[in-house]
Amino acid sequence: MLKTILSKTHKLLLIALIPSLLTAQNNSSLEETILELDKNFWKSYNTCNISTFKTFFVEDFEFYHDKGGLTSGLTKMMSSVENGLCNPENPRVRREVVEGSVQVYPLNNYGAIITGEHVFYVSEKGKKEKLAEIAKFTHVWQHKDEQWKMTRVLSYDHQPAQQNTDKKEISLSDNILNKYIGTYQGPQTGTVIITKKEQHLEINAGKMNAIVYPQTENLFFHKQSPLTFEFIQDKNSVVSKMIVRENGQIVEEAKKVK
Repeated sequence: MLKTILSKTHKLLLIALIPSLLTAQNNSSLEETILELDKNFWKSYNTCNISTFKTFFVEDFEFYHDKGGLTSGLTKMMSSVENGLCNPENPRVRREVVEGSVQVYPLNNYGAIITGEHVFYVSEKGKKEKLAEIAKFTHVWQHKDEQWKMTRVLSYDHQPAQQNTDKKEISLSDNILNKYIGTYQGPQTGTVIITKKEQHLEINAGKMNAIVYPQTENLFFHKQSPLTFEFIQDKNSVVSKMIVRENGQIVEEAKKVK
């Protein structure tokens, strides 16, 4: 009798679990499909394969960008891509996904949503590619007439990407930091004003305003760009100039004048 009851209970549990198991399998298949589409879409973006890029969207596509606003319609979108992103006269942009950030969600009776974070690298003619921005994205995919197309794209929360992530910040005394405060003059930058802000240095030069962090006693780095600032002392231990490097290359030498 007990064996019969247990057998019936097992069958009932199995029947109850079948919908959940099927849903899990369907979601897994959906995720694989969307991730493959997403990979191919961004490949066309990075290579400026315009003919392929266009095939991922519906005609009444809408693109929402936190800085650029709304772009309505595929025609307008493609014009923007051809004249901006893929114009050979403009800097090239390359996108990479932030690993582990991507999530895919089913959208009942419609398709799916994919969301995550990505970073953008910019390369100008004759210059080394550099990391520029990090942002979030949300894409809405529609499954219609046996085809997957994007209907809406949201690109938002654009921020300067963290730079110099291999560098570790240290603490310096006020006496050391105070040595670097003053006015500097550079042939490229012009007048540079350095002040102390809490336990860091603040650099102002024209429109540039940057907080820099100590890596060593005389070497500072900027977290939002690949810049470092090295302070040089003369034989009397008086700060005489500041050397600015971008990606390790010297781009400015500013003499301390005050």
